[in-house]
Amino acid sequence: MEASARILALIKLANVGLTLIWGFAVTYVFVRVLPLREFQSFLLLVAFGNFTISAEFGLTSIIYARLRRHWLGNLGLGNLGLGNLGPGLPADDAGGFRLEEMGVLFLFLGLLIVGGFAILSVALAVGGLHTAMPLLFLLFFLSACINLPALLAKRALAAVDGNFLWEALDCLRRVMTIALLLFILQGLDPRLSLALQLCVSIAVIGYAIALVHRRLGMRVAHWLSFRAGGGHVRAHYLRDIGASAAFTLSEIVAYNAPYFTIAAATHDARPMLLFDFFFKMSRSLSMLVRAMVEAALPRITRAYHAGDRARLRQLMVRALGAALVFALGASGALMVVGEWLFARLFDGRAAIDRIDLLLIDGALLALAVICVSVYVQGALGRFTHLLGRSLPFLAGSLLSVPLARILAPERFDLLFLILYALTLLAAAAIHGLSLHRLVGRRP
Repeated sequence: MEASARILALIKLANVGLTLIWGFAVTYVFVRVLPLREFQSFLLLVAFGNFTISAEFGLTSIIYARLRRHWLGNLGLGNLGLGNLGPGLPADDAGGFRLEEMGVLFLFLGLLIVGGFAILSVALAVGGLHTAMPLLFLLFFLSACINLPALLAKRALAAVDGNFLWEALDCLRRVMTIALLLFILQGLDPRLSLALQLCVSIAVIGYAIALVHRRLGMRVAHWLSFRAGGGHVRAHYLRDIGASAAFTLSEIVAYNAPYFTIAAATHDARPMLLFDFFFKMSRSLSMLVRAMVEAALPRITRAYHAGDRARLRQLMVRALGAALVFALGASGALMVVGEWLFARLFDGRAAIDRIDLLLIDGALLALAVICVSVYVQGALGRFTHLLGRSLPFLAGSLLSVPLARILAPERFDLLFLILYALTLLAAAAIHGLSLHRLVGRRP
């Protein structure tokens, strides 16, 4: 199953489906159990949670790129057989992957969760985020941020040909958390639901981390050797970390900034709900594209590191084609059921126009190209290159709300969507050119 791209794609798509159901269920449930003003604050909490999760600065992608290159080097490039390297994978060279890196990363992710939790606690205490249910907000934040160690387990297992293991475990986790979420509508206390979801996630992710530990032949000392691991990280790939961190921050701000700029520009709920709808659609598409790309990454990374440009070109064309098919399918579906979905999702508290849906459709097509470029080049460790390509998107995202407010205050929401869609189309053109150059470049 691990060796079949089709089987991997199917289980990854199934997991994406469950993740999307959970994401939409969060909105569907909480828009019904929270007053409108509380729900607007809840959307800001979701954005802060997204920001915190993304603030791992792409370090798990760096681990994937380094561990994948190391794993392929030990298997032999072009060897399609799956194997276990046994205990204590040796470093390829002085700057190669070391097991102590895993412990350093795990510590960083833990500190990131603690830091985000502390910031949220202060914001709730001083009234920076208004809610009458602070415990509910804190539990939701923790249940969302538990996905940080999940990323570590996912990418480490994927690097050593353990994709199927992770996806099966994560499907189980998603089914259980969706059920607990929907039980809220049947009378279960939302705080108890979130606490139980958190426990389920900790158990499943803990087991996944144990699988990583066993497959890599790690010892407890590897997780606790922070000085040795940290010294290796500082000595050999601070440049990658800096580029990845800057790129990730750029992406975080570009995708999430409109939540905050809209909140600052107007108290009208419709623009916020409109952007949240687009954000959910874009996240849904990006997850579908990621699943498809991740299923192809074992072959893409082999072709790239082996210098097989013809095979790399073939795989990239397939990936882009599949991503655009997903985007076209999503766009067509939105034109048919978008208005109904928007009304149902937000309990009829705002309406969406056909022109809004057309703009979202165009933005989704552009996003498909961007996603393929980011996922593939990130897996290849090209973080500095990606950083340069992300800056135009960042600028457009930051400027779209204030420009729309100044130029057309009476149709602020429509002009914002136009500017944001144009920004994505420009970014897609830049990433398309980058991919064209990639397929003719030797690693």
